[in-house]
Amino acid sequence: MSDSTADFRERILRRHLLVGWWGLLLFLSLGIILETLHGFKLGLYLDPANKMRRLLWTLSHAHGTLLALMQIALAVSIPHLAKMSEKRLKLTSFCLIDALVLLPLGFFLGGINPGEGDPGVGVLLVPVGAAFLLVGVLLAAISATSPK
Repeated sequence: MSDSTADFRERILRRHLLVGWWGLLLFLSLGIILETLHGFKLGLYLDPANKMRRLLWTLSHAHGTLLALMQIALAVSIPHLAKMSEKRLKLTSFCLIDALVLLPLGFFLGGINPGEGDPGVGVLLVPVGAAFLLVGVLLAAISATSPK
C-alpha cells in the first residue's frame, strides 16, 4: 500500500471516528431532551394530537444513534478492508455520512409540524437517506466478503 493510499485511508478512518462520536453525542442528547419533554409532561410532545411528532422524533433519535455507531464501525473496519479500493471507500464514506444526516433529519423535520396523521414534508428526506444507507452498507459488505 502506497503512502498516499495509507494517508487517504487514515483520513477516511479519522473522518468517520469524528462524525461517529460527535453524531453519537448529538443523538444521545436528543434522546435525553425527548425524555425530559416526557418527564415534564409537556403537551408539545405528549398530547394525543402530537402522537405523530412523538413517533417521528423518537425515530430521529433512534436512527441517528444507530447511524452514528455505524460510522464508528466503518472506521474500525477500514484496516480490515485492505482490498477495498479508494473509489469504493470514498463512495461508502459519502453514502454513510449522507445517511447519518438525511435519515434522522427527515424524521425530525417531519415531526416539527405534522398534519392530521401525516408527517411534515421534511420526511421526504427519509427515503433518500435510506437509499444512501443501503448503498453504503452494500459496498462495505461486498468489501468485507472479498477474499484477502
